[in-house]
Amino acid sequence: MSELAFPDTENKEIRRKAMDLLARREHSVAELRHKLLSKGYSEPAVDEQLRRLEQENLLSDQRFTEAYVSFRSKKGFGPVRIQQELKQKGIDAALAEQYLDNNDYWRNIAKEVREKRFGDTLPKDYTDIAKQMRFLQYRGFSNEQLRHLFDSE
Repeated sequence: MSELAFPDTENKEIRRKAMDLLARREHSVAELRHKLLSKGYSEPAVDEQLRRLEQENLLSDQRFTEAYVSFRSKKGFGPVRIQQELKQKGIDAALAEQYLDNNDYWRNIAKEVREKRFGDTLPKDYTDIAKQMRFLQYRGFSNEQLRHLFDSE
């Protein structure tokens, strides 16, 4: 086997594995890079294939971010938590902010999550208010969004 055949074979394997992963769901560049490197592929070959996938618009951090924010918000998670998760997945804070900067949307999601968990009636007791606020903070909603939720109703 010649020395040139091996890199070509590795490039094809990397591309095939990357395409298999992308066929299941969108991935961030950093996330896909980590997965491919953990399979034992060489770093330069992985980086080259990722560049090609980005050039062909098969891999996009922007598309990943949009899909991820949509998916997680529908699961009842707030922008603070989602932004932290995106950071862990290698997404730039400025890109994440483009999809997380809509306070009215997040206030509505917080209201839906609170009502699903605790019912339509707002609590009157400070202990119950604090309990609900802690739950929503854990879910990733900001203090401003929570103040608006508990003050407006």
